[in-house]
Amino acid sequence: MTSPGPSHSKMAADIWSVADLLRGDYRRHEYGGVILPFTLMRRLDAVIADTRQEVRDRDASLTITNKQRLLEIAAGRPFYNVSRQDFATIASDSTNQSVVAKNLRDYVNGFSPNVREVLERFRFDETIGRLASAKLLYLVVGKFATMHDLDQLEPHDMGYVFEHLIRKFAEDSNETAGEHFTPREVIKLMVNLLVAPDEDIVAGPGQVINIYDPACGTGGMLTTAEDHLKSLNPDTQIFLYGQELNPESWAICQAEMLLRGQQSEIKLGNSFSEDRFAGRRFDYMLANPPFGVEWKKVKDEVDREAELGYAGRFGAGLPRINDGSFLFLQNMISKMERVEGKVKGARLAIVFNGSPLFTGAAESGESNIRRWILENDWLEGIVALPDQLFYNTGISTYFWILSNRKPAKLAGKVILLDARDQWVKMRKSLGDKRKLISDKQIDHITKLYERALEVAGDPAHPDHGKVKIFGTRDFGYHRITVERPLKQRFEITEDTLLALTEAKALAKWDGREKLVEALRGAIGSVWWTKDEATAELLTAAMAGGASLPGTAAHLKAFWNAVAVSDPAGEVQLHKGKPIPDPDLRDFENVPLDEDIHTYFAREVTPHVPDAWIDEDKTKTGYEIPFTRHFYVYTPPRPLAEIDAELKDLEAQIQKLLGEVTA
Repeated sequence: MTSPGPSHSKMAADIWSVADLLRGDYRRHEYGGVILPFTLMRRLDAVIADTRQEVRDRDASLTITNKQRLLEIAAGRPFYNVSRQDFATIASDSTNQSVVAKNLRDYVNGFSPNVREVLERFRFDETIGRLASAKLLYLVVGKFATMHDLDQLEPHDMGYVFEHLIRKFAEDSNETAGEHFTPREVIKLMVNLLVAPDEDIVAGPGQVINIYDPACGTGGMLTTAEDHLKSLNPDTQIFLYGQELNPESWAICQAEMLLRGQQSEIKLGNSFSEDRFAGRRFDYMLANPPFGVEWKKVKDEVDREAELGYAGRFGAGLPRINDGSFLFLQNMISKMERVEGKVKGARLAIVFNGSPLFTGAAESGESNIRRWILENDWLEGIVALPDQLFYNTGISTYFWILSNRKPAKLAGKVILLDARDQWVKMRKSLGDKRKLISDKQIDHITKLYERALEVAGDPAHPDHGKVKIFGTRDFGYHRITVERPLKQRFEITEDTLLALTEAKALAKWDGREKLVEALRGAIGSVWWTKDEATAELLTAAMAGGASLPGTAAHLKAFWNAVAVSDPAGEVQLHKGKPIPDPDLRDFENVPLDEDIHTYFAREVTPHVPDAWIDEDKTKTGYEIPFTRHFYVYTPPRPLAEIDAELKDLEAQIQKLLGEVTA
């Protein structure tokens, strides 16, 4: 009987126990720099054990310089190690730290170039030196040498191990929320929604599929997508492409791709400023980019590309500097496989928080990006997910699903699906993650999405209220500026004279002091028209040997001090037209397909008959008020019920107080 393999949680716990050796010599946030590369290297060591001797023998027999491909063949995988050392021998003969360091360096240098590149990203040689100086190298190597089950974990389980460790290190480093990884059930749901409409296509013969993730982390999304597509068609050829900013995450992802024997290109770098896949196009794309992370460091590069317009990736607009979510999405859209003849086009899915739905006023960067997406009819659907799904943030999240080959039945339409109630409580929380989506719920959400038109059109369907279909123009609006006339009275008070004394615009006017003194006798005077005020103020000034200001700037400052807004006051005019009162200015969002004047006459004029639209300021905007569309009014409890509950609580408090004082 075969014994069961190790669980990923037990393996993660065993690996984490190495931290006990590091305490004192390392700070908590430094543990990852030791544990992650050793874990990765030990897993590689365990995996190559079956062909280790064949590789050594083949290496010894070859006299040519370029023998990498022959050694890969001997190893039966795209990496190998020709060293005579392994984890069983590195520290077996000596506790002398320098000897152990020498053996370990020999072992590292024996790896194929692709593995050495991975280890270099961890600055592993420096780690060896520091551990040896702290007299810890022998102990750490010995600890990892006892871990014999690392080759028995399936790749996705090993992914869990690495991501569990990364999460622990990230928490200790107080890293920004959203920068790490995505729970596997969330990825599974995303992949289901992404691929579900294409199952028949994927199952066909001769399929070659390219998948891209611009923020791939440790590669979980890419590998889960591959596994799902392979389950639909084992003969499908799949190529994975990803880019990652964090060197350690990149290294882990690259190593796992090597272990899987995956045809992949995983690039290191910032997707915004150094697009390592410029000009490339893909069939499927998916990403969980960092939430609310600023792009200030690469602003110059992004601005330069934005100036290229649609010849670059960011022609639709730039989001605010503190949230680069829409930059990731525009980058992905730029890489959608074109629809030409029988070419497949592309589908993509991305995880966002709520901000991209509505952040940004009309004609802001975010609004213009939404407009571009909707007017091109790329947005297929948005799915609202439960909160508390992610390890490092409890906020609500959404899947955006886009395609440039939407089916005819969805042309000009957008699916909104509310799946916020599709969760089960975890037995044990992991950071901020307290909920998960079960396999049954994943299937349910997927079917709802596939049958969205049917469900939304059937009021008798039990999930009818969870699915809504909108036209792309339903999210557009005209933002009109509503003005009302400036109405003022004019008066002289102590505050008026103080305002004249302190007005910066009058600081260099020599007549200010005389005018202030001349007007003291007019304190308490009120005028309801500007003409009356002008005449009497001029008379008072001249009687005191002063004059009113002569220049336009000085005169404006004078009237700012004397005038007071008053609904019963005189309407102020300029060239015969009412001057708008900035304090009464308001804005209205008018649905895109409704005439703004019809709307204004119905919604505004009955309440403020003297208002008008400043036509020059009308702007076009787009937002997706998801929550508003699914809001369900819950009436408050009856007052009698609340009153009874308060009385009951009061009685309990009185009883407890009686017990205390007894």
